[in-house]
Amino acid sequence: MNITRQWSGKQQRAREILIRLKRLYPDATCTLTYETPVQLLVATILSAQCTDERVNKVTPELFRRYPDASRLADAPLEELEALVRSTGFYRHKAKNIKGACQMIVQDFGGNVPQRMEELLKLPGVARKTANVVLAHGFGINMGVTVDTHVKRLSDRLGLTEHQDPIRVERDLMRLLPQPDWENWSIRLIYHGRAVCQAKKPDCGNCQLADLCEFNQARV
Repeated sequence: MNITRQWSGKQQRAREILIRLKRLYPDATCTLTYETPVQLLVATILSAQCTDERVNKVTPELFRRYPDASRLADAPLEELEALVRSTGFYRHKAKNIKGACQMIVQDFGGNVPQRMEELLKLPGVARKTANVVLAHGFGINMGVTVDTHVKRLSDRLGLTEHQDPIRVERDLMRLLPQPDWENWSIRLIYHGRAVCQAKKPDCGNCQLADLCEFNQARV
């Protein structure tokens, strides 16, 4: 098949998947609790290999004591570690939070930067975190957030042949309208949690089954 036609067909399928996801999860939104961009940044750093539910149990006390970048930058590392311990990898996360907030204070006047290249300079911030912060903190869609759910479902749906998150993101950016980039990720995460789980995908009750290469291969 002609590569251009093949890609066009994949794009049409991605758009149909997007329509169905919007219908299935009309109110899907970021489930992290935050009030400011810096709080969103911190919560997203904490969410690595941790559930949003667990993060939301930790951040109220963390943000009560250290509500902004300046206070987080000056916080004793040991206290940060104790506050975020239950999110896992707490030493690494605490160090990154403190380091990122120090850079925000020193280099960006205490405000979270709104440019991808500047966000990526912050400790603990890769494209996944930067995309979340830009989209939900500032309403800027610069890319597609690729977590384990998004990577798994994008592969099963046949929307990418890659495993590297950056390559997966590039494929999805080509297939989807830019205004939908971030909410695509959120809706796909909802679907991954509810239906298309890693070990036991519920293909029989999946509203995307007829568009899914994984399901078609099983039939």
